[in-house]
Amino acid sequence: MFSRLSRPISRATASIASVNQLTVYTKSRKSFGLTPSSAMAEGKYPAKKHAQKVVDHISKRSPSPNGVLYLEAKHTKLLEDNDEPEPFRQRRYFYYLTGCNEPDCYFAYDIAAQKSTLFIPPIDSDSVIWSGLPLSPEEALKKYDVDDVKYTNEVNPYLAHVGASYSKAGKQTSVYAIADQVSEQTTFIGFDQKDFQTLKPSIDACRVSKDEFEVGLIRKANEISTEAHHAAFKKAKTASNECEVEAVFLQKCIAQNAKEQSYHGIFASGRAAATLHYVKNDQPIQGKLNMLIDAGAEWECYCSDITRTFPINGVFSPESRAIYDIVLKMQLECIGILKAGIVWDDVHALAHRIAIDGLHTLGILKGDKEEMFKKRVSVAFFPHGLGHHLGMDTHDVGGNPNYEDKDSMFRYLRLRGEVPEGSVVTVEPGIYFCNFIIEPYLEDAELSKYIDKDVLDKYWDVGGARIEDNIYVTKDGHVNLTTTAKEAEEVENMILTA
Repeated sequence: MFSRLSRPISRATASIASVNQLTVYTKSRKSFGLTPSSAMAEGKYPAKKHAQKVVDHISKRSPSPNGVLYLEAKHTKLLEDNDEPEPFRQRRYFYYLTGCNEPDCYFAYDIAAQKSTLFIPPIDSDSVIWSGLPLSPEEALKKYDVDDVKYTNEVNPYLAHVGASYSKAGKQTSVYAIADQVSEQTTFIGFDQKDFQTLKPSIDACRVSKDEFEVGLIRKANEISTEAHHAAFKKAKTASNECEVEAVFLQKCIAQNAKEQSYHGIFASGRAAATLHYVKNDQPIQGKLNMLIDAGAEWECYCSDITRTFPINGVFSPESRAIYDIVLKMQLECIGILKAGIVWDDVHALAHRIAIDGLHTLGILKGDKEEMFKKRVSVAFFPHGLGHHLGMDTHDVGGNPNYEDKDSMFRYLRLRGEVPEGSVVTVEPGIYFCNFIIEPYLEDAELSKYIDKDVLDKYWDVGGARIEDNIYVTKDGHVNLTTTAKEAEEVENMILTA
């Protein structure tokens, strides 16, 4: 989602590069030449590796820290005036250090001993009647990358024991936790300092660069979402309503055990595609030119975020195809220059220059292109940011946005500055024909001279076009994790032959 190449790369080339550089670790332990850690080989999320990574980050600010990292899972909460629980979504900070997607759990990492302990709820006989037996400590130890598993009624005794052990050794101790994410019954007896400021930003910093296991989870989410997008392409031709297309997308995801979506999907037909975060998904489709789908499945708490725009009847109108080709060029060229250390602001600016050039060629824009760039005329058609970090959250942490920026071209960028090695970013340029956004430009005497209204009037029914892929950034380049069809002819053929 959004505020929310020097040469084109073929899908085949991108696919080969993906296989050569990454792998999804499976129970069959195939690694495509990469050497996995023992946890990865066993199919375990590398929680201990993440815990030590966080400790190393804290150590840069506080040399030789002593004590524990302490986190709590999301707790079960009932719906208001109802005896059903709210939909569960695990706290990402807890998951990053545990790989555990169960509610009502606790976690502690003893820094000096490098020992991780997961606390799971004890058996509640009343609950078992309705929900069956929960995971046992033995099963949890086998499933998760932790050193020990205890019950949650042992949290306070455990913490008191660790605190006393540090004191006995004459060491000053800290417990690192997240403010407002500590239960009232939890006590930190025996610790000299309770630090609620360090842990969250430290995990944020560590989450930016993904390891191979994490990239594998994002790739898996992309694979499932690609099947769902392709099914949606085909369904739209005969669907009468946007919700029918959304239903097919969700069915394909759930059928592959991806029961959670990364975000509320956008299924926008016709002019609704010009609404950036369209939420209705319930309007008639018939008689409209195009459909924009921005949707992605979640896989084991990791997100995909894919957008495609396609002709509902299987053939782009001349106006739609012209806009689509500009957006595809924007995306391919921006992806093509990605590598660690490149400044995202510059990539975003490149997208705007390509948009200006394309719209100028069509006659929608007129006049000096450099003047239009400096006066930000292209923001009328491309008002959002080029992309964002992607990980356990769709708009993942670490982007350093500046929403107070007075420059309209950069105000909504969710990612600013250099792109880190190992990060996963979305690249999602778009061109939109939204009356609400464009009309102020038409009414401005200084800006309206750059827009040919007569030509513009031919494009309102195009609505909007956006194309979005998920890109893993390496030291010297990138790997595209998204294989969803996007070449215009391929998309058209997929719909026509459905």
